[in-house]
Amino acid sequence: MNFLYNNSQTRLRRRQLRRNQTNAEKAIWSHLRRQSLEGLKFFRQYSIGPHIIDFYCPKIRLGIEIDGGQHAEKKNELRDRKRTEFLSKQNIQIIRFWN
Repeated sequence: MNFLYNNSQTRLRRRQLRRNQTNAEKAIWSHLRRQSLEGLKFFRQYSIGPHIIDFYCPKIRLGIEIDGGQHAEKKNELRDRKRTEFLSKQNIQIIRFWN
């Protein structure tokens, strides 16, 4: 059975990403944790399908991505666009911030 959310195949990668957060991710997480944003619960490094989202709130189906310079490269722009299309088909809205 394939799971769309928090796929066990991405567990190790998600753990690595949580342990090696950028300063921008740490700053945003300090505001999102403990349901301090309007009582909404966010998760860090949450997987949906084959993709890992920096922060995700299932209640409002909102993903937050913190993009570094590598996202400006052509090959990554296409990958990000396909990823956003996939998530949009799952009724998940993505907000992107530049790091």
